[in-house]
Amino acid sequence: MSTVIYHNPACGTSRNVLEILRAAGAEPVVIEYLSEGWTRAQLLGLFAAAGLSPRAALRVSKSPAEEMGLTAPDVTEDALIAAMVAHPVLVNRPIVCTPKGVRLCRPSELVLDLLEALPPGPLAKEDGTLILDAGGNRV
Repeated sequence: MSTVIYHNPACGTSRNVLEILRAAGAEPVVIEYLSEGWTRAQLLGLFAAAGLSPRAALRVSKSPAEEMGLTAPDVTEDALIAAMVAHPVLVNRPIVCTPKGVRLCRPSELVLDLLEALPPGPLAKEDGTLILDAGGNRV
């Protein structure tokens, strides 16, 4: 199984996760989900593999989720999935799939748990916070 990242190139966290994957020696399949979109089956599979509910995967910040009424507690999971398929921006990112599992990698250092080997350090998050020191150890 290859590594896959559901990526938004305009997102700093997503760019950083992609950089971490490449630093670890992976050349992931990059799926720019905003242009490619989602299918219902794809989202259900990813969420199940990652242990996420549609509500937990809903991107509220910098998305139309609130304006669309999707943050209300009575919105069903089916309605959330349908909205995510119609509006891909509603899915939080990046989602990464590796042989070790599937995870929403927000914050970006969560991707480290999906790697076979850690990349050489030092490595920092998109905000400059160190996540691996010069010796390649988690900070």
